[in-house]
Amino acid sequence: MKPKKIRIALLFGGRSAEHDVSLVSAAAIYKNLDISLYDITSIYINKEGAWRIVPSPLLPLDKLARGRFASFLPWKSPDSARSLQADIYFPVLHGPYGEDGTIQGLLQMADAPYVGAGVMSSAVGMDKAVMKALFVSKNLPVTRYLTLLESDWLPRKAEWTVRLRDEFDFPVFIKPANLGSSVGISKVKTAAQTAAALELAFSYDRKILVEEGIAGREFECSVLGNDLPRASLPGEVIPGREFYDYDDKYLEGKTRFKIPADLSAEKSSEIQRLAVEAYRTIDCSGMARVDFFLESSTGKVFVNEINTIPGFTEISMYPKLWEASGLPFGRLLDELIRLGFESHAARKKNVERKRHENPGD
Repeated sequence: MKPKKIRIALLFGGRSAEHDVSLVSAAAIYKNLDISLYDITSIYINKEGAWRIVPSPLLPLDKLARGRFASFLPWKSPDSARSLQADIYFPVLHGPYGEDGTIQGLLQMADAPYVGAGVMSSAVGMDKAVMKALFVSKNLPVTRYLTLLESDWLPRKAEWTVRLRDEFDFPVFIKPANLGSSVGISKVKTAAQTAAALELAFSYDRKILVEEGIAGREFECSVLGNDLPRASLPGEVIPGREFYDYDDKYLEGKTRFKIPADLSAEKSSEIQRLAVEAYRTIDCSGMARVDFFLESSTGKVFVNEINTIPGFTEISMYPKLWEASGLPFGRLLDELIRLGFESHAARKKNVERKRHENPGD
C-alpha cells in the first residue's frame, strides 16, 4: 500500500512590496517539491490581501489574478465546492503581511502546522530595529546604527540631517525597518543626499534605520533547524552594482556568488557560529538566512541581519548554500516540512501541559 501523500498548502503573493519576489520563490519551491510525496494546493494572495486557489505558482500573473477571490483563510474555494484540506502550510510571503508573524499567528490560531519561524521570531526578524537591539543585547557584533521614526523626522528635518552628519562617517545605508529584498534602501555618500534617502525609506515604513557603511566583503549563511540549528557553508555576494540592491538581485542579474566563500577555515567557522547565535537570539525555527559584512581593514565580522523567509528563487543563496553543503533543494524542502510538523507538535505539547497543570483556567 502506497503511503498517503502529505497535503501542502503553498501560500504566495501577498500585500507587501516583495509580492513579485514571492511569486518567483513559490514557483521554484513548487517545481522542487516531490509530487510522489506531496499533494500541493497553491493559494495566491493578491496585493489587496484576498485569497484564491490556483493550479500552481507557475501561471502568468494575469491568470493568477483572474477569477473570484475570498477574504481570510479560504477554507472553501469561492470557485468550487472543493474545500481546502491541508496537513501543513508553507508560507512563501516575503516582507510585511507574511514574514512578520501575521500569517504565522493566523495559522497558530487555527492550530495549523506551518513551515518556518514562529510568531515572535518572525516579527523580530522583520523589524530590523528590534532585531539589532536583540543582537546588541547578546553582544553580537553589529555596525553602528540609529533608528528614526517619521514622526520625529518630519518636524526637525534640518536637525536630523546635522545629527546624522555629525554621528556617522559617510557612506551610510538608509533603509526601511520592516522590508526586505533591498526595497527602499539607499547608499548615502554625502550629507546632501540624506533627505532624499530618508524620504524614500519613509515611503515604505514609518520607522527607518541609518547604518554605518562597511568597506569590505558581504557574506550570507543559511541556517536550518528548530532547537538544534545548524549552519551551511558561507557564500560570498559580489554585487554587480554599487551595492546588492533590488535591481541587482532580481532584474539585472549581474551579481556573482562565490559558493562556498573563499575564506579561511577559522573565518568560515566564525561566520557559521555567529549565524547560529543570531538565529537563537531571536528564537528562530525552521529556516533563516543570516547576512554578514567582513571589514577589509580590520578583518572583523559584523552581523547585518536575519531573514526568516529567505528568497527561494533560482539565484537565491539560501537553497544554493545548502546544496553546496550537501543538502539539495528537494531534500531541503522535505526537511523544512518535517521541522514544521515538529514545531507544531511542540506547541501542542506545551498547550496540553499547561492545560493539565491549570485545569481551572
